[in-house]
Amino acid sequence: MTARRAAVPRLLAVPALAVLLAGCGIRATEVPTNFGPAPSRVQCSLAEPDVSTQAARGLPVQVFLLCGSSLVTVDRTVRVPDGAADSERRILVAQGLLDQLAAPPSAAEKEAGYSTDVRGGITVGGPRPGDPEDTLRLSTAPAGLPSYALAQVVCTFSDSAAAEGDGSVVLGGPGAEAPRRYECTDEVRARPGSTEPPSKDVAGE
Repeated sequence: MTARRAAVPRLLAVPALAVLLAGCGIRATEVPTNFGPAPSRVQCSLAEPDVSTQAARGLPVQVFLLCGSSLVTVDRTVRVPDGAADSERRILVAQGLLDQLAAPPSAAEKEAGYSTDVRGGITVGGPRPGDPEDTLRLSTAPAGLPSYALAQVVCTFSDSAAAEGDGSVVLGGPGAEAPRRYECTDEVRARPGSTEPPSKDVAGE
């Protein structure tokens, strides 16, 4: 009888423990529960070099893609014919950069969280009479580009052989409006959607 009576409190303790656990929001179970995969996190970095980008031969360049709310660089290549004059080379590099910005990110880049706001079909040409010699005129007016796309273009161009390498680039559109000098600043790279690239008139430069 003594052993039987001692077992009763222990048996009563089991449902009591279950009630306590339920009250704490914990399900009483000894079986591991599968809650599904953990939420994916934006990495903004490639674990391994992108083979698809390295496979192409050409001039090594970097373009700015979006990841989260910031701009980050990724490696690309553009094709430039040997023997091209400097002025022609700048335009070819600029067009190649635009094409790379408009290209869908690779599978590895998508997995890491990269995206682009630059749409295909934009072309680039050289300066018109009266423009600074380093002007790049786009087929779409810079002011008409979405804020993220403009930040991508400005930062990519200003950090490439298409510009003078001083962190700025002179851009114009297809119309008669005067070109402007745009800068890629730390603030633009950190918050491209809310911080537009600073620009100024190039008259008198």
